[in-house]
Amino acid sequence: AAAAAAAVAVMAECFVRSVERRAGSPLRVRQRAVGGVGAVVWDAALVLAKYLERAWPWPRPGGGSAHGPVAVELGAGTGLVGLMAAALGANVTVTDLEELQDLLNVNIKDNKHLVTGSIQAKVLKWGETITDLPSDPDYILVADCIYYEQSLEPLLRTMKDLSGNKTCIILSYEERTMGSNPKVEKRFFELLQTDFEMEEIPLDKQDEEYRSEDIHVLHIKRKSRH
Repeated sequence: AAAAAAAVAVMAECFVRSVERRAGSPLRVRQRAVGGVGAVVWDAALVLAKYLERAWPWPRPGGGSAHGPVAVELGAGTGLVGLMAAALGANVTVTDLEELQDLLNVNIKDNKHLVTGSIQAKVLKWGETITDLPSDPDYILVADCIYYEQSLEPLLRTMKDLSGNKTCIILSYEERTMGSNPKVEKRFFELLQTDFEMEEIPLDKQDEEYRSEDIHVLHIKRKSRH
């Protein structure tokens, strides 16, 4: 009863964003009219979701399997990126803070008929011990999570703890020039290079419509451990 009441409350305060797909019905993602950064669909999430669609089928870093790739999304917010991945056929766990679980679960329920893989939502606070998430997933998905300086180290710790040698982290972010954003982005990439190496995906490999000079998509992997 509590879960149903929470779902009704979420629906009452939301408006719906429709996201077209290359094939099939669009994803319908509820956003909160008021709320924190996790309650809306950001442009970098759209760009990442559409890049995942264009890049499908994704290579399996850990080798072949009868099942779709395993993916974990960090800072999922509305769940758009994870929903696109699950609609394509990936087995996805979308994660975010406790206060975003109702929104995530409503969006999963609303798009359940489009999912060809699987999707579930779990609570995860960056930097804390990871207990019940897939270890060494094929992919970790991260959209527009570089904005608070105090969250950089916890985010990177979670990326490191969750990833295996063959995990590919696909990260998108919007390059922002206001305030402390350039400093925060610079610091993130300085810290990233301790344990990871990265490659930027050129615009011509991204979706023809959903791409921008200001939004970057990166493939990130753990440095070899000897």
